[in-house]
Amino acid sequence: MTELNKLFAATKQAFDLPEGVIYLDGNSLGPMTHASRTRLIDEMDNQWSQKLIRGWNESGWYQLAQTVGDKIAALIGAPKGTVTAADNTSINVHKVLSAALAMNPGRKVILSDSGNFPTDLYAAQGVIAGLNDGYELKVVTPEQVFDAIDESVAVVMITQVDYCTGRLHDMASITERARANGVKTIWDLCHSAGAMAIQLDALQVDFAVGCGYKYFNGGPGAPAFLYVREEHINNIQPVLTGWMGHASPFSFEQQYTPMQGIGRMRVGTPSILGLASLDAALDVFCSVSMEQIRQRSVELSEVFMDEVAKCCPQLELASPTDAGLRGSQVSYRFPQGYAVVQALIDHGVVGDFRMPDIIRFGITPLYLNRADIVKAAQIIGDVMANQLWDCDKFKAKQAVT
Repeated sequence: MTELNKLFAATKQAFDLPEGVIYLDGNSLGPMTHASRTRLIDEMDNQWSQKLIRGWNESGWYQLAQTVGDKIAALIGAPKGTVTAADNTSINVHKVLSAALAMNPGRKVILSDSGNFPTDLYAAQGVIAGLNDGYELKVVTPEQVFDAIDESVAVVMITQVDYCTGRLHDMASITERARANGVKTIWDLCHSAGAMAIQLDALQVDFAVGCGYKYFNGGPGAPAFLYVREEHINNIQPVLTGWMGHASPFSFEQQYTPMQGIGRMRVGTPSILGLASLDAALDVFCSVSMEQIRQRSVELSEVFMDEVAKCCPQLELASPTDAGLRGSQVSYRFPQGYAVVQALIDHGVVGDFRMPDIIRFGITPLYLNRADIVKAAQIIGDVMANQLWDCDKFKAKQAVT
């Protein structure tokens, strides 16, 4: 066994995965780590239940958002003190977008693309309505983003990896062009953080957001995170404010004064149980680098695509074939994609579906190995070849797809 195989064999043991299930949906919700369960039991049985409100001082609760933020910073190429865990991604988009627009007065265009996750576009629409100052959301195709960046644009807001197809934007070239044109950058890392090496500071990205429940495995609805470039932090004035971002929360002053540092981007009292689970889950990254994770992800994705191509000619590959243009998921198109996903789940392979016809598979090497990938492809082949998806129970859509 190679050293890399040993590393990932060890990380696989860190997860509590159901017997007989091959989980290819970590790009939507990461599985639970044993560390998260242990931590949550401790927080409930020994911290909250025994220390009660003293836990804020004695159990590290008050500092936990920053503790988690600093752990995430190390995984996305950001300096300590530039990332905080806070709220959810949608709220954080509101915060960073309003801050970015204020840094570019006189420009009215927010540039995004049609592959962006819809919540980012919804947030931008909300910010525009709230400011009521002539701002415009300009949405182009992913391929048009680079050329659309010019001196009329205030902010370019892009999701690094397309949530449907796994298409990977070139962060370096887009950020460089934005800087050359005086445009502020916001990168949504929900489908890339924890799956590939990111260098926010080196590329001089202005703002970034991301979630804690996908590749970081923090649990359903885990706290999100946001990043602000160090030189901007104490110069931005958040529009969405609350007591946890105040310079002295327990002075209970009536006038808001923002905290010095990234803490000014926090708003209300954080979910301690959510933060605790995420904090514990992040420790799995201590034994393996993001470069090693990306290397293994590419290897497993190539195996997966090759195996599926052999046995499933009915599935149309929706993801780029070039690994340099693809994140850590592989997607296919099929008219009855929802039914296929439900049939696969029934046969022990968990992926998911996105409208109108996308079947998604997350390739997450922290808990998947080559044997898992090959077996999953075989099961997909069986479901497709025998049309096991073609029955009413698999076509009845549930609330969450």
